[in-house]
Amino acid sequence: MRFLGIFLIALIYSGSVQAQKTIAKTLKKFNTESVPYISVEEAILTQNSLFLDTRKREEYDVSHVNDALWVGYKKFSIGNVLAQIPVKDTPIIVYCSVGVRSEDIGEKLLKAGYTNVKNLYGGIFNWKNKGNPVFSNDGMPTEKVHGFSKQWGKLLTNAQKVY
Repeated sequence: MRFLGIFLIALIYSGSVQAQKTIAKTLKKFNTESVPYISVEEAILTQNSLFLDTRKREEYDVSHVNDALWVGYKKFSIGNVLAQIPVKDTPIIVYCSVGVRSEDIGEKLLKAGYTNVKNLYGGIFNWKNKGNPVFSNDGMPTEKVHGFSKQWGKLLTNAQKVY
């Protein structure tokens, strides 16, 4: 029985490590680091930061970081953000599934004069892979996370995937 427990822990750990390596490769391939990254651990410790969810509305509706504001990607409007966050030195953490779309939105925020914008490294996938809670639209914790697509969903190892 002890062996089975050790085996399961090793299996879970190796899956998480593999996902992290793949997330790292994905970010290296698609991002330029034009928006500074913030780790999941740093984001948890950062106080007074606003989380902005840059995914599609249907992804956000499945689950999101607690109290995150949905700003979207294709429907992103800097005017809406300015109306909701008029103070441009407000600490902002943008995120998406893994951090690619959020880098694009982070660039728009920086261009609009926001001075304290960070991109959540590995996005909501990394957030959930590390065991942090996500919440449904009714404010309740959930294990569901939108996987974006079957290909990208492979990077999500610690959640119930929804497509």
